[in-house]
Amino acid sequence: MAAALSKKLCWASYILYLYFIYYPAEAAVKRYQFDIQVKNVSRLCHAKPIVTVNGRFPGPTVYAREGDRVLVNVTNHAKYNMSIHWHGLKQFRNGWADGPAYITQCPIKTGHSYTYDFNVTGQRGTLWWHAHILWLRATVYGAIVIMPKPGTPFPFPQPHREEIIIFGEWWKNDVEDIEKQGNKLGLPPNASDAHTINGKPGPLFPCSEKHTFTLEVEQAKTYLLRIINAALNDEFFFAIAGHNMTVVEIDAVYTKPFTTQAIQIAPGQTTNVLVQAAQTPNRYFMAARPFMDAPLSIDNKTATAILQYKGIPNTVLPLLPQLPEPNDTAFALSYNAKLRSLNSPKFQANVPLIVDRHLFYTIGLGINPCPTCLNGTKLTASLNNITFVMPQIGLLQAHYFNIKGVFRLDFPDNPPTPFNYTGAPLTANLVTTLGTRVSKIAYNSTVQLVLQDTNLLTVESHPFHLHGYNFFVVGTGIGNFDPKRDPAKFNLVDPPERNTVGVPTGGWTAIRFRADNPGVWFMHCHLELHTGWGLKTAFVVENGKLPDQSILPPPKDLPPC
Repeated sequence: MAAALSKKLCWASYILYLYFIYYPAEAAVKRYQFDIQVKNVSRLCHAKPIVTVNGRFPGPTVYAREGDRVLVNVTNHAKYNMSIHWHGLKQFRNGWADGPAYITQCPIKTGHSYTYDFNVTGQRGTLWWHAHILWLRATVYGAIVIMPKPGTPFPFPQPHREEIIIFGEWWKNDVEDIEKQGNKLGLPPNASDAHTINGKPGPLFPCSEKHTFTLEVEQAKTYLLRIINAALNDEFFFAIAGHNMTVVEIDAVYTKPFTTQAIQIAPGQTTNVLVQAAQTPNRYFMAARPFMDAPLSIDNKTATAILQYKGIPNTVLPLLPQLPEPNDTAFALSYNAKLRSLNSPKFQANVPLIVDRHLFYTIGLGINPCPTCLNGTKLTASLNNITFVMPQIGLLQAHYFNIKGVFRLDFPDNPPTPFNYTGAPLTANLVTTLGTRVSKIAYNSTVQLVLQDTNLLTVESHPFHLHGYNFFVVGTGIGNFDPKRDPAKFNLVDPPERNTVGVPTGGWTAIRFRADNPGVWFMHCHLELHTGWGLKTAFVVENGKLPDQSILPPPKDLPPC
């Protein structure tokens, strides 16, 4: 019965999507009700209660068109405080709808509601939403599909059909208990027990034959896969046995199309690919496996789903794809080097060519004293040696209402002490500075930020997400960033435009953006483990001089602190 209901819900969502395509309307108001509720879900031979939206895992897809206004009323019936982030939506002047707890709002308490009210302006493509408090996004997440304006076609062949593919992680035990245990010990929590595709691990895991996502395709037709990495801590390689993929969009920005056997996708990122059902009719595995090129232990298990040609019986054993090796740095670097903005007359890449503000942030792990922890110390993380301390009220409220003593505007533009960032591992003097420190950015100024990985304890890849903005990834490299030589190699013509970017293990990434969205905007590592350890900060972007260049007033139902 549950399977039949799930199938009906899927069809209902698809019919809704077709309605948007074939019955286009001018900018409309789309309304959604999100009930945060606990539901028992069984995976890996074991049932457990999880926090969900509307009892669904993953949660419902939010469909809209470019130009629409969206209202999502979130009512919290769970025991945990809740907030929802609309990952990748720019929220012009409207940080109140952005969602990160204690950054742009205080959380929605049990028994209370808050309506996220936002406009979808100048964006189309695949984004996603997720809980932005504690580790609740382990189960509280879903897709956002933004269709182009009426009469505006895709800049690639119209697909026969679309499908959403969301990667996640699954723990047998309660995720919040696991996180608390890790914090208590001062050590990383246990790795996940499985990876999932659309909430299902696939038949390579025990008791999971029935928990396998299947996509039925017809011979000679083209399919658009909207791929989202909603995992808490793992980057993935993804491939489909026997089928190439053509990448056409990343983070809701069109790209120059290129064909690949596999993609690499970090937590927080989205990738749209076209797949042609042009192979011998059969059953083919779609597989996602972690990418980790640092000497760290992870959940390295492979999640699978099935691409099944119409008419092929379920008894046929699927073929497995050839994925890159888990530590294949060369593939990851070469794949990311192929990503280019479309930069057509209609979809231009307006890369800032002149930089007003140069920022250089080092990413480090550290060890701080912790009298109650197992060894009297705890692992921590920092930017420019500052471990961010979360405030007790939202930073945006403190900024808007000029509440003193909540944060300091003195986050340094450069690390306190330059050193050989990616040389031999550094294991001494690993104590970091604690503080709620942010950077003030002048309205409409252009910013270049270089994110530099370091070998404090160990090098590691870090996917960084900036709220409220897209940015251009103008350069990346292995080793230490050279401010004299490396800028000459920057791509200032058609660099990839993203909201989440991977800083390579033992390397650096340079991004540029124009600070034309006033507010307080969170920037953090999208590995939930590192975010919890303090690998985060925020930008306070000042108001402009004109009325439409200032932060909007807060809504009346903004959750109290």
